[in-house]
Amino acid sequence: MSLRRFTELYEIIWMFESHAQQRLSWEDSAQARIARARAEALAAAQLAAMLDANPSGQLGHAKLDDEEALRKAGLL
Repeated sequence: MSLRRFTELYEIIWMFESHAQQRLSWEDSAQARIARARAEALAAAQLAAMLDANPSGQLGHAKLDDEEALRKAGLL
């Protein structure tokens, strides 16, 4: 087998492999678009629920381990 023939065969194999990788990347991007749409819908639903719970839109200034708030609630 000559070097030229071997090179042509290698290029054909490489072409098929690169096309397969391209198809995989298209599938990955399609799945990423679906996941992003789901995440955006979930975030919109969560925002709607938060606004329903507190219609003024002001969600307060809560912080973790606020001793004063825990005392007022009778938890300390």
